[in-house]
Amino acid sequence: MADIKLLELLSKDYPNIKAATAEIINLNAILALPKGTEYFLSDLHGEHEAFIHMLKSASGTIKHKIDEHYGRVLNEEDREALAALIYNPQAEINRRKKMDINFDKWCMTAIYRLITICKSVSTKYTRSKVRRRLPEYFDYAMDELLHADDEENRAHYYEAIIRSVIDCGMGEDFIIELAEATSRLAVDQLHIIGDIFDRGAHPDLIMDFLCEYHDVDFQWGNHDVVWMGAATGNWACLTNIIRMNISYNNLDMLEVGYGINLRLLATFAQKIYGDDPCTRFMPHVIEHNEYAPVSEELAAKMHKAIAVMQFKVEGQRIMAHPEYQMDNRLLLDKINWEKGTIMIEGKEYELADTNLPTVDPNDPYKLTPEEENVLNALEASITNSEKLQKHVRFLYSHGAMYKKINGNLLYHGCIPMNEDGTFTEVDVNGKKFSGKALMDYLDDEARKAYFSPKDSTETGRRGDVLWYMWLGRKSPMFGKDKMTTFERLFVADKTTHKETSNPYYSLIKKRKPCEDILIEFGLDPTRSKILNGHVPVKLKDGESPIKGGGILYVIDGGISKAYQKQTGIAGYTFIFNSRFMAIAEHQPYSPIKPDGTQEFTSPVMKTVEVLPERMTVIDTDQGIELVEQVNQLQQLIEAYRKGILKQH
Repeated sequence: MADIKLLELLSKDYPNIKAATAEIINLNAILALPKGTEYFLSDLHGEHEAFIHMLKSASGTIKHKIDEHYGRVLNEEDREALAALIYNPQAEINRRKKMDINFDKWCMTAIYRLITICKSVSTKYTRSKVRRRLPEYFDYAMDELLHADDEENRAHYYEAIIRSVIDCGMGEDFIIELAEATSRLAVDQLHIIGDIFDRGAHPDLIMDFLCEYHDVDFQWGNHDVVWMGAATGNWACLTNIIRMNISYNNLDMLEVGYGINLRLLATFAQKIYGDDPCTRFMPHVIEHNEYAPVSEELAAKMHKAIAVMQFKVEGQRIMAHPEYQMDNRLLLDKINWEKGTIMIEGKEYELADTNLPTVDPNDPYKLTPEEENVLNALEASITNSEKLQKHVRFLYSHGAMYKKINGNLLYHGCIPMNEDGTFTEVDVNGKKFSGKALMDYLDDEARKAYFSPKDSTETGRRGDVLWYMWLGRKSPMFGKDKMTTFERLFVADKTTHKETSNPYYSLIKKRKPCEDILIEFGLDPTRSKILNGHVPVKLKDGESPIKGGGILYVIDGGISKAYQKQTGIAGYTFIFNSRFMAIAEHQPYSPIKPDGTQEFTSPVMKTVEVLPERMTVIDTDQGIELVEQVNQLQQLIEAYRKGILKQH
């Protein structure tokens, strides 16, 4: 018999044998359903339109369902139009309104077709779960249409529902909500394996979207933790996020999306570098700003100003944390001002830019009073940004360093390893950890840095551990020996730009190191997989996302426009449903054209494993929890029957 206190608590929800029995019947029915489809994506890097399209299209699954049901009924053009309606319903409706058609008739046809596809993607769920994912107010009508059991006898009933929707002038709204519901039902669980932020224009819009998503989790990436660190007010982190996003011209996101005031930085940069062309600091303009337009010349000056501040505050953090073993990144004190050169790891290089008026040769890591004013203003703006803090809290509440789910291991960067395949011992805050213990410790410290800074074991500024996780030489999130930002900006010799990857990245090409990682995390290497991001797979150069003899999958395929020339594609989705595992290779997203049309390219789907038997809910982690609930309810019923607890 379970603890009587637990059963007493359970009895509040199930006050008698009938109530408990009804719930057991419900749970056992759920356990017999096919496993829901999991989608895994990584390295979104602010590409909100491409990412949202991937979800709304279920990475090609929606188009497959359309072809399956309408392949012999509709021509390719009509099937493409139906897919477009689900992917971007408002745009397709606007296009239809411009055509010389009977719009109400089109709406009725569209609703019938959408119901067919929505019904197809919802077959794995209980009716109650489907109802919960339907929109408020339309849920009754949609539920009736989706669960039609005798269409011949009730055809007039269903037609009357659709006709009423259209006669009330709600056809457009109903279609939009039904299309959205179809996309939501196609994806049961969404796993984001790191790097929401940086490079692309709108990570803020991605986070807005995900904060409302029905089931999502994150495995933090290095570009996420640097934002998490900036949200604490840590200067080393905040200078990094400002520098990176100015360098990619993402001023709309910084100033409008998150309300980060850059005026003082702009004024300071113009004053200090007014006559400096700052050629090496010109931004990479992938998208133009609509609300916060800044000339490329001013953006370059702002980029240089914040970069110099970054190198100063990072130097301060390196000296405060000798255990980080990053002294080789102390570079400002290695400049020979007379010769215009710098000594890097024992070799002298010519500086491509020697105009550093705010750097004191006698105390190069000291901020000027004006620089301190700029950083104080940025800190206040970031720590008081309501939206940014909401997004960071969501990353914490729904995220972690890694996740084990349904037998698979998910993490962004790497598990630091030595050349011989053993796990590297890493010193953080004076304590040494390796493997899973390192990941667990950093997870705990990351949470302390944001929620309980007084309880953190770190020394120095709040959030330093998050900065270390961003670029530390042994950080599992970074996975390289150094981040050569200074060299890329100030040294023309490209040999200095090289960043050497952790042995992990060569070791995972073989099966045994991958098996060792799974064993380290308590998983079975004969059936488990590792889902990994961080390093773009250069498919055009012959690289494969499949490593370790089919155990590990690197799913960074270059959703970010900045990487697509390297990868040759525009991202991967790993899909795990009840029958198989597959990888979808995406082509670049095409935005809406001026005439309202939009081209959609279905991804190339490759099945990587077919399950020996169809997987049901009882075979999942959720199934383990539901079985435990059934056991508890059975014990509650026994307690009622024996008179230990009173029924109500």
